[in-house]
Amino acid sequence: MSEYILAIDQGTTSSRAIVFDRDCKIAGVGQKEFTQHFPRDGWVEHDPEEIWESVVWSVRTALADAGIAAGDVAGIGITNQRETTLIWDKATGKPIHNAIVWQDRRTAGFCAELRQAGHEAKVTEKTGLLVDPYFAGTKVKWLLDNVEGARARAEAGELRFGTVDSFLIWRLTGGKRHVTDATNAGRTLLFDIGANRWDDELLALFEVPAALLPEVKDCADDFGVTDEALFGAPIPILGVAGDQHAATIGQACFAPGMLKSTYGTGCFALLNTGADMVRSQNRLLTTIAYRLDGVTTYALEGSIFIAGAAVQWIRDGLKLVQHASETGPLAQSADPNQNVYMVPAFVGLGAPWWDAEARGAIYGLTRNSGPAEIAKAALEAVCYQTRDLLQAMHKDWRGGGETVLRVDGGMVASDWTMQFLADVLDAPVDRPEILETTALGAAWLAGSRAGVWPGMDEFARGWALEHRFEPRMDAGERERKIAGWDDAVRRTLTV
Repeated sequence: MSEYILAIDQGTTSSRAIVFDRDCKIAGVGQKEFTQHFPRDGWVEHDPEEIWESVVWSVRTALADAGIAAGDVAGIGITNQRETTLIWDKATGKPIHNAIVWQDRRTAGFCAELRQAGHEAKVTEKTGLLVDPYFAGTKVKWLLDNVEGARARAEAGELRFGTVDSFLIWRLTGGKRHVTDATNAGRTLLFDIGANRWDDELLALFEVPAALLPEVKDCADDFGVTDEALFGAPIPILGVAGDQHAATIGQACFAPGMLKSTYGTGCFALLNTGADMVRSQNRLLTTIAYRLDGVTTYALEGSIFIAGAAVQWIRDGLKLVQHASETGPLAQSADPNQNVYMVPAFVGLGAPWWDAEARGAIYGLTRNSGPAEIAKAALEAVCYQTRDLLQAMHKDWRGGGETVLRVDGGMVASDWTMQFLADVLDAPVDRPEILETTALGAAWLAGSRAGVWPGMDEFARGWALEHRFEPRMDAGERERKIAGWDDAVRRTLTV
């Protein structure tokens, strides 16, 4: 029996493939970065062909690294950058335009028109989301309106829309399957998360023809089989979830009240609310955490657009460091008497502010400020924003007391950052042994479906703590620092 599971983790800046063995241990890895395109201020695009090539390369590399063949893999789980939007030709599979990335703000004007016309309340009631350029629905409309002939071709059934998971499955299966899962569908502004279906009223509002849409399936389901020519043998695709949902699963946050926060390009905190579709009074999102065996589990979500991307900017834009891992030690060397704040609104501010027009700013600079102070401000900003999200969640969620935060993603390898996070939150922060929880969650969906991995309860018991960070900052210092952050945000907001 095939005992390995392959996870494809298609992220915002790189594609990664990880082979797990039947004991949920990493056996092989392949990863490849790809180009970020910024055609105008606030616009962010990816080349779909480069994404596709990076995924194929990563899978082949991971299989080789594990020393196995495609025939040894029982199933594939896919997790992906959410909301990033593609439309492609049904006949050829060729995209009609670059992918419009979740960070892209080009549809801010249209979103403002919808809000001014009074449509946001209805959209939020059905989707749990706000009317914001972040989500896929307005990106689809932009593509149909701005790519020559696209709308007529879409209405004629010649085109297909999908988030990255759908595009990859289409390509992996040789165009045989046009599918997505409930978590990705729920981030489009077109899907009723209570009724679990595409909504005709929303499709009309965003002017999206139904012929474009993929079939929506459970997170653990049969999504098709890869073309044998790609990897040497056909492999069933058995699991799909958007990256933040997959991380929730990988962190075994299966019980209501459990909370995880993932620190990648952005930062995303999800609080499991079980069968309760909590309506936020604090501009958080209500989202589908996962859907298994036809049963939907919901979550409250807070979205920070820039987290690790600020570190990437320090490395690639300012060239203050050569490697992202250098920012933690650099921050530790900063002058403790300087109060420098960075508000990383490079593509606007997400929850709980939702200001699409805000742009990044640094406050408190003096002649003594240098690379260390800027690096420290960037890392601290992620922690302050997390605190803002958790405060909003605690106001909305009435299901229990204080919650320990489980963290994952590239930034959590920094002890300095995680200690500051615990200090600012005044709450424990738990870092697991396996930091690749997004890939692990996708792998569990496929592995449990294939019968190779354990069910939910046994998988949750296998979650292992690597380190707990306890708060140790003086309350007065915490309050002073937070007051400075709040002032910096107020100065940055445009709404």
